Amino acid sequence: MPCSCRSIRVLLRFRKSLREDLPFNVERPLFPGHHERTSMNRSIPSDIASRTFDLIVIGAGINGVAIARDAAMRGMHVLVLDKGDISSGTTSWSTRLIHGGLRYLEHAEIGLVRESLRERERLLQNAAHLVKPIALILPIYDDARRGPALIRTGMLMYDLLSFDKSVDRHHMLSKSVTIEKVPSIKTDGLRASAIYFDAQATMAERLAVENAISAAEHGATVITYAQVDRIITEGSVVRGVEFTDLRTGATSSAQSNWVVNVAGPWVDDVLTGAPTGSVSKRFIGGTKGSHLVVAPFSGAPKDALYYEAKTDGRAVFVVPWNGLFLIGSTDIRYEGDLDDVRTDDAEIEYLLHETNALLPGSHLTEDDVLYSYCGVRPLPHQPAGKEGAITRKHIIYNHAPKLRGLLSIIGGKLTTHRSLAEEVVDDLLDHMGKRAPCLTAKMALPGAAGIAVEAYRQHLIATSTLPARTVSRLVDLYGSRAERVLALASQDPRLAAEFDAETGAIAAEVFYAMHFEMAETIADVLLRRTMVGMAGHVGIAADLAVAEIGRTHLGWDSMRAESEVASYRTYIERFRPRAFTQAAASSVA
Repeated sequence: MPCSCRSIRVLLRFRKSLREDLPFNVERPLFPGHHERTSMNRSIPSDIASRTFDLIVIGAGINGVAIARDAAMRGMHVLVLDKGDISSGTTSWSTRLIHGGLRYLEHAEIGLVRESLRERERLLQNAAHLVKPIALILPIYDDARRGPALIRTGMLMYDLLSFDKSVDRHHMLSKSVTIEKVPSIKTDGLRASAIYFDAQATMAERLAVENAISAAEHGATVITYAQVDRIITEGSVVRGVEFTDLRTGATSSAQSNWVVNVAGPWVDDVLTGAPTGSVSKRFIGGTKGSHLVVAPFSGAPKDALYYEAKTDGRAVFVVPWNGLFLIGSTDIRYEGDLDDVRTDDAEIEYLLHETNALLPGSHLTEDDVLYSYCGVRPLPHQPAGKEGAITRKHIIYNHAPKLRGLLSIIGGKLTTHRSLAEEVVDDLLDHMGKRAPCLTAKMALPGAAGIAVEAYRQHLIATSTLPARTVSRLVDLYGSRAERVLALASQDPRLAAEFDAETGAIAAEVFYAMHFEMAETIADVLLRRTMVGMAGHVGIAADLAVAEIGRTHLGWDSMRAESEVASYRTYIERFRPRAFTQAAASSVA
């Protein structure tokens, strides 16, 4: 069904307002011939082969889009390519904490901890709608490897290294106070605990999406579902890439003298497209991290718990998240299919066993697991030794002299994506013989620009005709751009309707995701824009509603609607969702 005339008018009005709102970069004269982008629709420019980009970024995970944003804000003409969607890889599968890395102190990675704590504070300011403080309780038992004195020392160092923090300092708690805070905790052998504060990015995917949107608003070209097949070279000098549009099957090329390979666990896969003999080593030795998602349960803690697993001493978290609880994670060397990573039975058993040991009254079983998710950390290849000891520092590898103009990024954390990007772009500008100051440290992400989040929330609740729950949810996801979604809803009553009862998501979000946030598929909409797919039902039934919105407002025909739902359900099988019963699967028909 074609879009209504009213919907088309709203779309045109928003495109006009988007063009008027763009904060273009004053540094742009450093790179003449820059093409400013004014549309958020995914598209491949017809003249892409004739353009010369200052930089091509391979990978639209959090680090890739952060590099693109920083470079575009400094005036560079940037192209981003990813064979999937924005943040559809490792970015989506973390514990969703923005943290300094307390345990990194044990490995004497003081610089990494300080960098992480500084970036945590910046995210609390520059992405205030997406990143919120969170309290974590670390219980201390008689048989723990780290006693109260060592924990207190570590906490003091953590506070010292976060001297510029806005969150509270740590506090040591007695056994009785610990039990008071966590009544269900195992008391046998409990000596004390420490409570400290980090931050949580409930929807880490949205951090990446907003970085990508900001990059595009500053002129970057972001193309998803574009697989890089070959790195084009002239002798030992990089000249660009060839890629395939996975949506159409068409092949294209793009020119640039600089390519940054920031494909996460797929870094080595990208390098297979380099000339034979130019890359002779393996860079990535990823480890799999799995998480369980469960509903609130008997004895569930009010604050996050960070504890030492009895089985192997690994750090495990039980974290209140998205109205549910996140339990994770594992840390296992992985050599399997990077495009289909799944939590196995042994990991589920391990995480449930450790949680039940810490919270004996919880009695969690596999039947309580709503779904699980996992991903592969893009860590440096290190075939021997403990997984937890592999450094979490990022490495910027310059392939010169064999391949001049190619950098590969190994590692990188969600917390430090901005500082990694600054370092990479500084390095690139040095090689180019140019100078342009980094602007991202003080520049808020699009949804955090110009607002105090809670005051803005109350203002919108007071002025909107939609339920307070709906408005509050929009602020948490879109920040200051919640008004744009609300404006769409006010123009067409059908766009104001809820399409998912559990989350309260409205149809306008689907329209907004497809037209203004570069979403292409139902999976993009549910898992990385509206975030409905991360609810306990993993988007089952909501996917059918999105398909109908696509038919009503986006011009989808029945074939596309059915294909989108089928593809989505095939994809989420890897989550082992409890909601994905045979009856639900058959509803596609």
